[in-house]
Amino acid sequence: MDAGDDLASLDRATEDFLAVRPRLFGIAYRMLGSRVDAEDIVQDVWLRWQAADRAHVLEPAAFLTTVTTRLAINLAQSARVRRESYVGPWLPEPVDTGVDPQVGAERAEAVELAVLMLLEKLNPVERAAYVLREAFDYPYRLVAHIVETTEANARQLVSRARRHLAAERKERVSPADHQRLLEVFLDAARTGNLTVLEKVLSEDVVSYSDGGGVRGASKIPVVGRTHVSRYLVAFAPRFWPGTELRWTEANGLPAVLVSATGNAVALLSVDVSVEGIDRIMWVMNPAKLSPYVASLKG
Repeated sequence: MDAGDDLASLDRATEDFLAVRPRLFGIAYRMLGSRVDAEDIVQDVWLRWQAADRAHVLEPAAFLTTVTTRLAINLAQSARVRRESYVGPWLPEPVDTGVDPQVGAERAEAVELAVLMLLEKLNPVERAAYVLREAFDYPYRLVAHIVETTEANARQLVSRARRHLAAERKERVSPADHQRLLEVFLDAARTGNLTVLEKVLSEDVVSYSDGGGVRGASKIPVVGRTHVSRYLVAFAPRFWPGTELRWTEANGLPAVLVSATGNAVALLSVDVSVEGIDRIMWVMNPAKLSPYVASLKG
């Protein structure tokens, strides 16, 4: 093969890779809950694709998806160990889905912050099977091949993941009600209105503050309507004065970026069911906030 053939082969390899790159990122991100880790996986896949014997690859997209998923499974296994030593609650790194509404998915599934948190409780192979099936609509036959199991077991993996999510999440509300409740919650949280907070929070609400040990965030989740409401009221005079708010979108849902003296200090998002706000998520770790803010600036 001469230099011209090598160049043509690399050009075709680049085209094949770029055509599916958003999907590869979407799979890795849903698997890992981290933009940084997902980008690292995709870069590793690109290097492996360049070095592969591509002449024997009949379906580049399937090959690249398989490599991405298996690398993500391996990294998810080690990430679980790392997160056991994480300071305070761990939340997924938010992404600006206003730029890419589906983050490379065929269907906008398994991208909400609350869902990514719940997927963390699954083992990595279950998570992979669920993501491939529910977000990207892969047939069970291909899911089974990618995660190296039988088609019957792939169906079981996805079924178990669905049952887990259904058990952990109550019936969702409409996008309009989600927005409305977040607006009411935000106003009550800023003014320390205990009565309104107790009305919009579900009985078993949990507030998670991910500061990664860098900011003065609560290092344990605050649980229950009474505790969360009183925590927010006590928190209000120390946190909200002098802040600026920007409504934005994170992981497919409305969110609020809170800044002070021109610097982002928190991204606030909530998970809402028919019983009220179930989860309050404060992403305060600068390592997670900075990429998100940069994406908003384009």
